Amino acid sequence: MPDIVPAHSLSLYLCLAGCVAVTVLPKILPVTFLQGESLPSWFRRWLDFVPVAVMAALVGSEVFFYEGHFNLGLSNLFLVVSVPTLLLAWKSQNYFLTIAVGLGLVIAARASGLY
Repeated sequence: MPDIVPAHSLSLYLCLAGCVAVTVLPKILPVTFLQGESLPSWFRRWLDFVPVAVMAALVGSEVFFYEGHFNLGLSNLFLVVSVPTLLLAWKSQNYFLTIAVGLGLVIAARASGLY
């Protein structure tokens, strides 16, 4: 009697099921088990810092490492652009406006030939 699913297909399906599990479960389980006011207030305050820390980790390396090396000088386009963008972010508290202005400043600096 022939196998219904060939062995190589079974491996592929198991791999896909594993990928789905590790992608979906970390997103569903916290929402399911940590609903409502069950979290202590100190823990909720601590969680407020997570988006800021993640954003700093993502942006920090791009700002301080320019053209493959650490650069704190005015020749670093991203560092120069980050200063007014950071001031705007602090003042406006608007994530999308901050990104749009930061990108616009980089585009303008490159289009004008400054960098």
